[in-house]
Amino acid sequence: MLLTGGLKSLLPHVLRRIIRCNRLTISNTSGMAEGYKQANVVILHKSLADDFEKFCYANDGPLPLLHRSQPGDWKCPSLSNDSDIRTDCLQYRKYEHGACTGSLKSLKEYSEQLKDMVTFYLGCSFSFEKAVQKAGIPIRNVEQKCNVSMYKTSVPCYSVSMFHCNLVVTMRPIPESKLEAAVLATCELKEAHGAPIHIGDPGLLGVQDLSKPDYGDPVHLHPGDIPVFWACGVTGVEAIINCSAPLAFTHSPGCMFITDLKNDNVRSLGGVPQVHCISQDPLHFSIVSAEAAQKIKTLETLIGIDPGERGVLHLRRRGELLRACLALSHAGSVLITTGFPTHCAHEPPEENDGPPGALAIAAMLQALEKQVAIVTDQRAMDLNKKIMEEAVQLGILKKPIPLLSYQRQNADSALMFLCENGNPGRPRFDHLIAIERAGMAADGNYYNARKVNIKHLVDPIDELFLAAQTIPGVTTTGVGDGGNELGMGKVKDAVKKHIKNGDVIACDVEADFTVVAGVSNWGGYAIACALSVLRSCEIHDRYLRRAVGFPRAPSQRLWLPALPSVTKEEKLLKTLVQLGVRSGKTASLEMEVDGLPFYNTHSLMIEKLL
Repeated sequence: MLLTGGLKSLLPHVLRRIIRCNRLTISNTSGMAEGYKQANVVILHKSLADDFEKFCYANDGPLPLLHRSQPGDWKCPSLSNDSDIRTDCLQYRKYEHGACTGSLKSLKEYSEQLKDMVTFYLGCSFSFEKAVQKAGIPIRNVEQKCNVSMYKTSVPCYSVSMFHCNLVVTMRPIPESKLEAAVLATCELKEAHGAPIHIGDPGLLGVQDLSKPDYGDPVHLHPGDIPVFWACGVTGVEAIINCSAPLAFTHSPGCMFITDLKNDNVRSLGGVPQVHCISQDPLHFSIVSAEAAQKIKTLETLIGIDPGERGVLHLRRRGELLRACLALSHAGSVLITTGFPTHCAHEPPEENDGPPGALAIAAMLQALEKQVAIVTDQRAMDLNKKIMEEAVQLGILKKPIPLLSYQRQNADSALMFLCENGNPGRPRFDHLIAIERAGMAADGNYYNARKVNIKHLVDPIDELFLAAQTIPGVTTTGVGDGGNELGMGKVKDAVKKHIKNGDVIACDVEADFTVVAGVSNWGGYAIACALSVLRSCEIHDRYLRRAVGFPRAPSQRLWLPALPSVTKEEKLLKTLVQLGVRSGKTASLEMEVDGLPFYNTHSLMIEKLL
């Protein structure tokens, strides 16, 4: 019997010959024939082949199709010049009506049945191991001399006819400092599943216990390792099980067909990927192209000017807009709050900075088919209903958004509001955004920029943001321009040092992400633009959909009309003026926000962002 030493350097045709003679003592082909493509194998009746091929193309992350044979053809000259699919995998599995009825070393005894069957050769992540190692990244399962871990997820594949199943993934522990290198090493290798589809907590994929893989072996994580998940060709096995075909064969997971093709053909996926952490609990990283990230950083720079000369330049935190929008992009349900009743002597006391930015965010979230609601002060519900109705009439919103209010009744009120039956395991919202929302100071009061206490006008919506810190999977963003807004607690030291009256007015409540703008509305416009950039990014789109289903065609960018425009924002500001909502700094009922004229200031900013 041949031992495992030196197998990684053997040429594929030699390995296939050894496998054919049943002379190996190993249980999987990970680490063998380094630099050459390996393939998952699915063999099914010719009557099912066309639909299975369509299923592969619809889910080309887990099922990159290398070759489809003719019925009864067990050779594959396009992948190897002397192969026989009946004998050249380490081990096979036989399926009858969806049940695995045996493991086999050879399929020769089924040669007669194979005459009416078609073989599909599908890409495998073992193929990229050499590229990962060349990038200085350890392959833990190779180090530990075991098979890779494979898990069934809760992510549904795109169904075609009788073929349907959830995605199967492989998991490889990667040191956190090497995450981006691992993505770079694999992103171009589309025929080996390409870039990861998830980085971080396995629970976000529906995987509950890494020590109990559905296929393969458990792989030990070293201190500092992050679980990284790639789409896996064993997804095809799950599809075969679910279709309940009378007879089908597959490779045994981990026992791949080794081809003669080198991993030297690459396909650009729209730029160089970057990896960003968007949540610590649960741990979650996202992927975006460097080009998209740079655009969003440019948006952040544009809104970061200080036209009112209030000192907001000292509050800026670089990269916060990108991380906030990546978290929003992954969210399915978003709660927005706005409303700063700075004008105590007027009715209504609200200022006109905040609602336009909130509606710009809401419009984009609607267009991206996310659930969105707005929570505001009970006393301002009628005003906000009128603003909402006008936003729909003006075409800013496709349809009205639920308007909610929050009142504290007991210690559990915030949790009951945010979660079903107050259960932190069942949150109603994934992300909370506060934009130009009065924020609670360290003394428990709420102050406008002039140090006037407006607590009697403000409902305790801050409590929702404090409660969100205790709910796994819920992230928060604060957008502000003076430091007294909800979520600005993250920069409160800078507010106290650089903002007039900052020692009193600084908001004490933090958000996970703090977006600072010269005018808060600009922050809302920038978030809407950044979400559009992310949805247009092929690398990010693939990661969002877990590499299953079809990418969005450029012609299908139905969210673009939801972007803010000068015309829409001009009409909305006129509506606010008619409703008596005043400029924050001057209290005037003119076409201005925070004392700055709409024309040639706010209109120009919108054009720059677009």
